[in-house]
Amino acid sequence: MTVQLPTADPAADGPSDDVESGVPVAPVAMAPVSHAVRGRARRPDGSWRLSDVLISGGRILAVAEPGAVPVDRLTDAGQAYLVPGMVDAHVHCLSHGGEGIAAATRAAAAGGVTTIVEMPYDGTGPIADREKWLVKRELAEREAHVDMAMLGTALPAGGWREMDAMVAAGAAGFKVSLFNTDSFRFPRVPDGDLLEVFTAAAANRATVCVHAENDEIIRHLLGQLRDEGDDPLAHMRSRPPVAETLGVLTALEIARSAGAPVHLCHTSLPRSVDLVNRWAAEGADVTMETCPHYLLLDEQDMVRQGTQLKINPPLRTAAAREGLWQRLEAGQVDVISSDHAPWPKAFKRHRNVFDNHSGAPGVQTIYPLVLAEAFRRSPAAFDAAIAAMTINPARRYGLQDRKGAIAPGYDADIVAFDPTRSWTVDVADMQSNAGWTPYEGFTVTGAIDLVLARGRIVFDGELRSRAGDGTVLAGAGAR
Repeated sequence: MTVQLPTADPAADGPSDDVESGVPVAPVAMAPVSHAVRGRARRPDGSWRLSDVLISGGRILAVAEPGAVPVDRLTDAGQAYLVPGMVDAHVHCLSHGGEGIAAATRAAAAGGVTTIVEMPYDGTGPIADREKWLVKRELAEREAHVDMAMLGTALPAGGWREMDAMVAAGAAGFKVSLFNTDSFRFPRVPDGDLLEVFTAAAANRATVCVHAENDEIIRHLLGQLRDEGDDPLAHMRSRPPVAETLGVLTALEIARSAGAPVHLCHTSLPRSVDLVNRWAAEGADVTMETCPHYLLLDEQDMVRQGTQLKINPPLRTAAAREGLWQRLEAGQVDVISSDHAPWPKAFKRHRNVFDNHSGAPGVQTIYPLVLAEAFRRSPAAFDAAIAAMTINPARRYGLQDRKGAIAPGYDADIVAFDPTRSWTVDVADMQSNAGWTPYEGFTVTGAIDLVLARGRIVFDGELRSRAGDGTVLAGAGAR
C-alpha cells in the first residue's frame, strides 16, 4: 500500500477522497470563526509551515495563513506540528475488568488518540450477536472519553449467521483468531468456518481483523517448552516466525477466495508485511498492522524486563525490528496500532512465562513514542507513521469521511506534536489502570502538547476529557 496523506478542496461541502499530499491553504476571506489552532501544518509541497486550522461546530472549516481569518479564540501551539488525532485500530478496553472503557479512553485522550477501535475480547464473554453488541455500545456511550468504533466477533460452528445483524446495528467489523487464545471469550475459528465468516464479511463489505498465528505449530511447541518457562525467551521459541507467516498466508488466501476485506492484526515480521503487500498487489482487499512494541522493543528487552513482556506474537530480533522500520519508510506498512492490553502487574509477574497473560498497555504512549522515533529517523518515516496511525486505519474501518485528516469537513481531532521537547515515560502519568508500562524510564525527544477531539481541548498537559464525551461511530454498513 502506498502511504498518502489526504487533502481537500477548501470550497467543498464535506471531506474529499483526494489523497494528494498536504492540505491546501484557504485563499479567501471568511467570516469570524469560533476557534483556531495555530501551528505547523503540512502543505501540498510537503513542507510544514505555520498555519491556522479553523474550527466550527467541532469540524475543520479550513486551513489558513496565520491571522488571515478573524477568530473568537486562538489556541497557539507555537512551532509544534499539527497532526490528526490518532485512530488506534486495536484497543482492548474490557479484556480485564479493572480497566474498563473509561480508563482506556482517558489514556487515549492523554496520548493524542482521539478515536479507538475497540476489540471484542471481553472478560464477560464474546461479543458475538446483536444484543451483546448493543449492550456494550450503551456502556461505551456512557463511559467513553473519546470516539469509538466497535467490532464484534464470530464464533465457530455457525456464528457467521449473526454478522448481518451486527453490521446493521453499527459494528465496524469483526475480529477472529486462528489461534485458540481463550476458548470462552475468543475461541479459534477453524478454516471452514473462516471461509463462511469471510464470505459473510464480503457480502457486508465489513472488515475482518485476524489474529494470524498457526494453532497447531504453537500447541506442539508449547508441549515441548512448558518446563523451560523460567527463561523468558522460551515464549519466543514457542511462537516461531513460521507460526505467524503460516497464519498470515491462511488468512490471505481464504480472504482472496471469498473477496473479503481483511486486516492482519499485530504482525511482527517483515516477511508478514511482504506477504500482505504481495496479495494486495494481486488485487486482494487486505491490509496489515504492526505495533509499537515491535518497532521500539526486541527480544533483548524481554531478557532485561523479564516475563512481563509476554506478548502474542512475541517480540522479535533487532533485525526484524529494523526491517519493519524500513518497510514503514517505504510506504509498505498500512497501520500502526497499540494492541492496548492492560493486564495488571499481578497477571504479568509469574516466574514461568507461560503462566502470564499476554499483552501490554500502550494506548497512551503509542503516538508520542512512534512519532518521536519516526521524526528522528527521516521525513519519510515521519509522514508514513502519521498516515499509518490516522487516515489509513480510518479508511480500513470506514471512518474516512470524518476521521484521520486535518482537512475541511473532517472532525477537528488535532494533536500538537513538539519534536524538540524531551520527557521521561513515568507510570505515574499513565491513565490506564494497568499500573505498568513497557517503556518505563524511556527518555523521549518528541512530546504531545495539546489534543483536541471534535474541537474540544481534551489534553493540554492536564487531562480535560470526561466520560460521555466520546460517541460510538457506526460502521459503513449501518449508514
